[in-house]
This record gives sequence, C-alpha cells and structure tokens, in this order.
Amino acid sequence: MYKVHNCANYMAASGGGVKSYIDGLLATLPEMYGDRLITSFEGLDQSQYHLLHIHEGEMLKHFHNSCPAVYTLHNHDLYCPSGTKYLARQGVSCDRQMSVIGCTWGHLVDGCGSRRPNQIINNFNRAYSSYRAIQSLGITVIANSDYVRSQLIFNGIPPKQVVTLRCGIASPRSQHHHLTAEIHAQQRILFAGRIVPDKGLEFLLKTLPMVASSVQLDVAGEGWDLARMKNLAKTLKLDDRITWHGWCSGEKLEDLYRQSLSVVFPSLWPEPAGLITLESYARFRAVIATQVGGIPEHIRDRQTGILVKPNDPNDLATAINSLAKDFHKAREIGIAGNKLFLEEFTLPIHAAKLREIYEQAIAKFNQV
Repeated sequence: MYKVHNCANYMAASGGGVKSYIDGLLATLPEMYGDRLITSFEGLDQSQYHLLHIHEGEMLKHFHNSCPAVYTLHNHDLYCPSGTKYLARQGVSCDRQMSVIGCTWGHLVDGCGSRRPNQIINNFNRAYSSYRAIQSLGITVIANSDYVRSQLIFNGIPPKQVVTLRCGIASPRSQHHHLTAEIHAQQRILFAGRIVPDKGLEFLLKTLPMVASSVQLDVAGEGWDLARMKNLAKTLKLDDRITWHGWCSGEKLEDLYRQSLSVVFPSLWPEPAGLITLESYARFRAVIATQVGGIPEHIRDRQTGILVKPNDPNDLATAINSLAKDFHKAREIGIAGNKLFLEEFTLPIHAAKLREIYEQAIAKFNQV
C-alpha cells in the first residue's frame, strides 16, 4: 500500500474549503494518507514519498518532480491573476485568456480585482509562477469541474494533463430528513455564504419583493458587504421578511437547513464547483442556483434543483414561487438531490475515483 501526503498551507491556500476537503480525505481513507500535512517543501527530501497531492499553487514552484504527484486546482488562481474570473463592474464572468494586457485592464477598469499596483503585481507573480510550474512539471492537474478544466485548456494546459474530478463532501454529522408539510408551511428559504457582491445576495434581495409575501429569508453569513445589504433590505421594506443570523456553523446551520423549504444559491461569479449545492443535497433540500461556472454540472435542472439565469429577478422569483407554492415538488426535488448525492458526491465515492488518479500518476512517473 502506497502512502499519499497532502501538501498545502491553509493560510496561503483557499482557506477553510481546502482544510475541510483534506480533513475529509484523511477521515475517509486513513490507511492511505500520511499522518501529517506538508506545509512547506523547504529542506524536504521529496524523493522519499510514494506520492504527493499538492493543493496550493505556490508550492508547485518548489516541487522537484522527484516523486509522483498530482495537483488539485480548487479555484481559478492558475489562469486568473485576480482569482475571480468575474468582471464586477459589468456583472458578468470573464471570458479572456490570461494575459498581462487583458488582466491589467480587468483589474483597473472591469473591477475583477484590486486596483492597487503592488497587489496587481503580486497577483500576476502568483498566477504566472504557478502556471509555468505546471507547464514544466507535466504532472496531472485535477479540476473540480469541467468548467475549470475547460479554462485550463483554454489557457494552454494540454488536455491530456487535466482530469475532471467533481467534489465530494462528508455527510452531515446530525440527521436530516426529507421536507415535511409542516416545514414547508413555514415558508422559509435559506441563503448561506459570504456576504460579498459576487455571491449574489443583492440579486436575491431585489428578487424578494416579487416572491410571495409569505416567504421568509434566512441569511447565514458575514462579509464586508453586510452593512450595504442591510440598508438595501430597509430600502426595499424587507426588514420583516429577513432574519440575519451572522456566520453560522455546526448545529445552528444544520437547523437553518432543516427549517428551510429550499436553499437559494444566487452566485454571480463563476463558482469553480459550488459546494452549497452538494450540502443542500445531503440535507434533502431543493436548491435554486444560477447557471454560472461549474454549478450547472452538479444540478439536473428541474429534477435535483432549479437553474436560473444570473441577475434575472423574474427567473429567480418564478423558481422560488414554484417551490413555495408546491410542497410535493419541493419535497421530490429534495429527495432526488439526496439520491444523486449518495450516488455521486459522497467522500468515499470521491476518494475511490481519486485513488484511480493516484495509481495512474504513479504508473506515469515509473514509465519516465
């Protein structure tokens, strides 16, 4: 049995999402993974390892290719200096190839990232150094959606070097059940996420006046745009329809899922994968989500969830109203989503597919 060591620095990588993912892998396949997380390659004899699973682009620059390795791209950082692929001032996804001229214009004019010169330079250095490392190393890149894979190929990474492996998540620690008529009658929908413009809460708030007045919104999250969103809610006279819970974790968040008839995922930026979808599936809740990034790959429209156009209040309102008015529809979509989760998106299923990628990487390395 070979051992796999995960390599990431949580402070520099994608934060809690990467930590939760790696922690899940360790719990799912304890016999395969080493007993420690590698946070730096400095002074490390890489040749002693059976395989390294790298999760942070910055670490690619210090990998010597002296043992088998794979790299999981959890975000857009390898082909987008700002990491957003989102033109905030236009409110649309970016379709440019990475380039100095185009991405500088994006930072300064389109609002895709910071306008501070030092930060722009740092963004370019990060993206291009990781990109060049992947090109020179030739190791397998794991994309968490076909959307991310397509962006890697569009930006010049050879198709044979990139594989898609969609995310898996851990099952909830506490028990969840399918939607009941009593819960549906409470008419509550849930938004859970960071409160920043690209997550689409403003889009949802502007939609709410078009939704049946019985529907109440629970907002679980914090972010630098919170004050503006609360002011917008007042302007729209929605104070009596919204409960602001702040950042929730553990059983508080689980209870909000239980109390909801549906989860609304109105993101405007091209989410690489969109784990809220899978989290909703795992909890028997129908999800309404936007057609951006990798989100549509995780949803069978009108079967396990409802896809809507980004920044289209009429489309979103129609979807919310359809579930709020039809208990059986909301219930059946939630049950179908849970079935899909159990068939495709649990961590054991994900880990089994990952094991195949590891074995291919080891075989490829041994052939060189």
